[in-house]
Amino acid sequence: MPRPARGDERTAAVHRLALATLDANWEHDHTVPSRTLYPHQWSWDSAFIAVGLAHVRPDRAWRELRTLFTAQWADGRVPHIVFNPALRVGSYFPGPEFWDSARADEAPPVATSGMVQPPVHALAAWLVHRRAPTEASVQALRWLYPRLVAQQRYLTVRRDVGGAGLACIVHPWESGLDNSPAWDAPLAAVPADAAVMRAYRRHDTTHADAAHRPTDLDYARYVAIVAAYREARYRDSGLAGGHPFLVECPLVNAALGAAEHALARIATVVGADPGPHRDRAARITETVVARLYDPATGTFHPRDLRTGRLVPARTALGLLPLILPDLPARQVGAVLAEACSVRFGLAARMARPLPSHDRTAPDFEPLRYWRGPSWLNIAWLLRLGLRLHHRPDLAAGLRESMLDLVARAGCHEYFHPDTGAGLGSPAFSWTASLALDALADG
Repeated sequence: MPRPARGDERTAAVHRLALATLDANWEHDHTVPSRTLYPHQWSWDSAFIAVGLAHVRPDRAWRELRTLFTAQWADGRVPHIVFNPALRVGSYFPGPEFWDSARADEAPPVATSGMVQPPVHALAAWLVHRRAPTEASVQALRWLYPRLVAQQRYLTVRRDVGGAGLACIVHPWESGLDNSPAWDAPLAAVPADAAVMRAYRRHDTTHADAAHRPTDLDYARYVAIVAAYREARYRDSGLAGGHPFLVECPLVNAALGAAEHALARIATVVGADPGPHRDRAARITETVVARLYDPATGTFHPRDLRTGRLVPARTALGLLPLILPDLPARQVGAVLAEACSVRFGLAARMARPLPSHDRTAPDFEPLRYWRGPSWLNIAWLLRLGLRLHHRPDLAAGLRESMLDLVARAGCHEYFHPDTGAGLGSPAFSWTASLALDALADG
């Protein structure tokens, strides 16, 4: 029998490793992001995990989403962490005792955080169904559909602090890119003292090099923002009056628009009207362009609602409105130019992995969390956008780069943007899941 080609060997090795990672991280009704750093259920992690599970464990993919949405709040928010009550108090910081979600009137019985993450769940649900369509998947969509609609309503109504129809994030953690340079300017206005962290025990620096993680001053600001929201019992009605961090994020709002497109497709399966979803998607795309696109830089930026100004940092966030299928041609062209520039290095043959921040910027840090390293979920989202906008050449280059990272370094949380070395958690679930999806979707 002939020896398999190198590509076949790589495919088989990545598939084995990814499947073993997901199986090892399965926790009876959900998948933990990692057994070390993130021992509970995280919101957008579960969406990405479901996408990959659809290829190998479709029943688990639906269980993943159902478990997450069982913890949805009465107001429609999907919390960014659902805590596992079987874990000891103090096993993660900030844990359930810090969030104290029970003080909120609309919280579920299970302990959760009070914040959200990018709404990529409708897109994930549609992809899971499309990968493995069965009567069971139709029933799963019927259960999820009203809950996904409620999630969208929460973000577009309760979180529309700016009054233009976009969702506002109230903490950097809600963006998913927790420590991005995009948040430096808004965070600088949050009063905090690094000494505050002496009262807490950070677990992230136990499992990862402190030089790769947010600083204590960053964490003090994170804690201060959570405390302000918690003291308001996680109500959104008074955010404009005094909450210390209010930003319209390009990724969150692009995901919001992409979710409406996905919901239009789901609606046709479950017998609902897709028209309102298409209308809302068009309005969101129009508003994302009007409020977050800067013609001077040719890319998208977060808008700080405290100052009314766009944040100048050029990060991977600016590329991700490409996931909007109705993004106008002018902005598509500008984003592609930004992605292919020396700042990010996208190409049909990638010389280096896609960074999370402009690699020419003076504050680019190749080792520190979200301030330079490469992440598979960002590459996966960008690849989705490239395929939507008819750039299979660039999408193929990005896919090759994604798979090469995993083949060489394993299913790490993130990777060095120059060398491809694995960083963060060594057995990270969304890396495994999205590698499986890339393998299946060549």
